[in-house]
Amino acid sequence: MPKSNPKDQQLEPFREDPRGTTLSTDQGVPIPDTDTTLKAGERGPDLLEDFHFRERITHFDHEVIPERVVHARGSAAHGYFECTRAMGEFTKARFLAEAGKRTPVFVRFSQVVGNKGSADTVRDVRGFATKFYTEDGNYDLVGNNIPVFFIQDAIKFPDLVHAIKPEQDHHMPQASSAHDTFWDFISLMPESMHMIMWLMSDRAVVRSYRMMEGFGVNTYRFVNAAGKAFFVKFHWKPVLGVHSLAWDEAQKLGGRDADWLRRDLWEAIELGDFPTFDFGVQLIPEGEEDRFDFDVLDATKIWPEEEVPVQFCGRLVLDRNPDNFFAETEQVAFCPGNLVPGVDVSEDPLLQGRLFSYIDTQISRLGGPNFTEIPINRPLAPVHNYHRDAMHRQTINTGKANYFPNSIGDGQPAPADPARGFVSHPVPVTGTKIRARGPKFADHFSQAALFWNSMSEHEKKHIIRAFHFEIGKVTSPIIRQRMVDLIGNVSGELAALVAEGVNCTPPLEPKPAASKKASPALSQENTVRDTAFSRRIAVLAADGFDYEALERIRLAAQEAGAHTKVVAPTGRAIVAADGRELAPDVTLLTASSVQFDATLVLDGEESVAALVQRGPALHWVNETYAHCKALGGLGAGVVLLSAADIPEVEFEGEGVQCCLGVVTAPPGAFDEFMAAFLEAVAAHRHWEREEPAMRVPA
Repeated sequence: MPKSNPKDQQLEPFREDPRGTTLSTDQGVPIPDTDTTLKAGERGPDLLEDFHFRERITHFDHEVIPERVVHARGSAAHGYFECTRAMGEFTKARFLAEAGKRTPVFVRFSQVVGNKGSADTVRDVRGFATKFYTEDGNYDLVGNNIPVFFIQDAIKFPDLVHAIKPEQDHHMPQASSAHDTFWDFISLMPESMHMIMWLMSDRAVVRSYRMMEGFGVNTYRFVNAAGKAFFVKFHWKPVLGVHSLAWDEAQKLGGRDADWLRRDLWEAIELGDFPTFDFGVQLIPEGEEDRFDFDVLDATKIWPEEEVPVQFCGRLVLDRNPDNFFAETEQVAFCPGNLVPGVDVSEDPLLQGRLFSYIDTQISRLGGPNFTEIPINRPLAPVHNYHRDAMHRQTINTGKANYFPNSIGDGQPAPADPARGFVSHPVPVTGTKIRARGPKFADHFSQAALFWNSMSEHEKKHIIRAFHFEIGKVTSPIIRQRMVDLIGNVSGELAALVAEGVNCTPPLEPKPAASKKASPALSQENTVRDTAFSRRIAVLAADGFDYEALERIRLAAQEAGAHTKVVAPTGRAIVAADGRELAPDVTLLTASSVQFDATLVLDGEESVAALVQRGPALHWVNETYAHCKALGGLGAGVVLLSAADIPEVEFEGEGVQCCLGVVTAPPGAFDEFMAAFLEAVAAHRHWEREEPAMRVPA
């Protein structure tokens, strides 16, 4: 009889539909009862022969796999990458070969430090990893939301992670860098100062995964069909702009909704507000890298966009949530060494170590070398090789030939044509074996100063306060002082301001600034601030509210791409002035202003009178103002703003009044009010009122 073809039996479905009509064991045996164990009598002991029970419990006992050492907490989504500009001049990578070409992707965002149970809104670096399912195999672009890193050489990575993780004697604090061991390490590692400036900035408290930049961090190579190479840095820029939480807001969200970033990503995709990023590259032709005052292989340095412009060539759209968090988000495995023809590594010493580390941890975490056969990691391109066996093998290989060269299997699979396959770019390698770095790696402070010089005034204040919080948590006076002295190498002014808040002595002889340069691209002040798309607006209302005004507000917000939710004192339906009832979306008991981008107080004298009597409503308004968000009062709604003692805001006058992101108007000026209010929402924050807001009791 002829042998059956395994493919005909569908032994390797790419994605098996888990839904069925009959309960069964893992072996496919139908099971009529899964609620009661097999016993020796109704009240007797369980029997060891109950294979169904043993299978269920055994599987359950082993459901939890080791979490990632870093980037343990993450969220992910499916989508596609569309090439918008053919890049054949620079790379033979086929996913960049033709404008309009689409490639499926899976993207995982993450926090770096905390474990899986930590909060989303902690001060931390965020991961931004993209798996491209290309026709030439899977390509992984593994990056962060900050373009530089703490260390220059991967050999220091264990020390960095040990220092920033909870201290080993008492295992505290969780998901925080504000403790002695971290700052002890940093104060002795001058190469970390540039990264520390980013970590203390607003970049480390992101508003949303949809509103943060992504960077490849390391330096790679593009190689074109002619063999010409270019050093390359990768960029993801969100179309909604780069926005952050206020620090007080981030801390409160950690308690109100520890899943804030995860929920935001999931809900945005479900609502059709698909996260979108423009993809760009910085390119330096091989042979021209020495003309810069930084080493292009140094991961603690950026390539200033004014010197090396970003060339945009693609767009990433995330349009589908995972079907199963564990199977996809938790089991996805990325590696910087997963490359395709046209993309190659460089001699970046941080990247070189990562090439080994990622694979090593995945073998440990996912149970062996066959993690590439897990559906989310499996390429769409065909796989043919001589890998065999090992734990969790899913592929059923046929035939005798499990070696190469062979004649038994007609020499198949055979090596690819070099013109089509991956060929490492030939780079001359000479030199003495030595543990050393290039001379430009020794400059640790000029780009840290560049970052400081590039910040707006409110961003500088946030950095100073972040240092006060972080270094202020350090119990050792010696470490605090050493850190202040190190900051003095960046800016004497900054060191003095930090010293004042952490009970240290400023540098006795302040050094001149390490750099006078600035880069506007580094400041979030220069990001997109002209769209209300996907913003969340809280509408405060109680019995006696104006129903018609609410309908018009909802329509105007919807036309701008924003979303409104009615916030009422309790969960019962509220009754409008005209007698119509409305079930609120959330209540003052279950929600907070920190979960919204803006607040609008609805018209209706009876409604506002009821809200004025409620402390949570007054606190809601105060908190919105304190976090510099758009705040609106329509008609009688102005009374609640006045009762909340919002400082330095003029409520008198006719027509629409706009002051520091606070918008008020009588009911008759509705259209003008909504236009001004949505403009205030689009601006995201109104940091110019931050100092007055410091006096607000919220």
